[in-house]
Amino acid sequence: MSKKRRPRGSRSRTSNKILVLHGPNLNMLGSREPAIYGSESLETINERLSSAAEKAGVVVEVFQSNQEGALIERVHAAKEQGIAWIIVNPGGLTHTSVALRDAFASVEIPFIEVHISNIFSREPFRRHSYFSDLAVGTICGLGSRGYDLALQFAMQSN
Repeated sequence: MSKKRRPRGSRSRTSNKILVLHGPNLNMLGSREPAIYGSESLETINERLSSAAEKAGVVVEVFQSNQEGALIERVHAAKEQGIAWIIVNPGGLTHTSVALRDAFASVEIPFIEVHISNIFSREPFRRHSYFSDLAVGTICGLGSRGYDLALQFAMQSN
């Protein structure tokens, strides 16, 4: 008998905690290829998200790592901490990491995938995401404002 998978986003969301997870190289925002990724630093993005969440009475935790294992461990810890939503920009792991995808599937926390650039208008290898089919939604190509839209949605859905 096959086990039915719970529909995405069906988990009880009584927590007011949202995790914003940034993958490899996102710590270089502001100086890394500004024509593609903009000139805004990751610190500025995180401060903006934290401020918006605080005004809404929501707690935002941010985590960035260049290490796949650290990101996987943070996703696992999110379940134990009662995180209600995850906003994730997996960076280059979007196109390569089955292991990080499996971490998201295992915790069953609803998440929104965010990309600063439009991954569909770039190199062919960037057009496939290992996360999109699990995500509640995907936002790409809107610059760092994609994070704001994802946060707004998560707060309204909480």
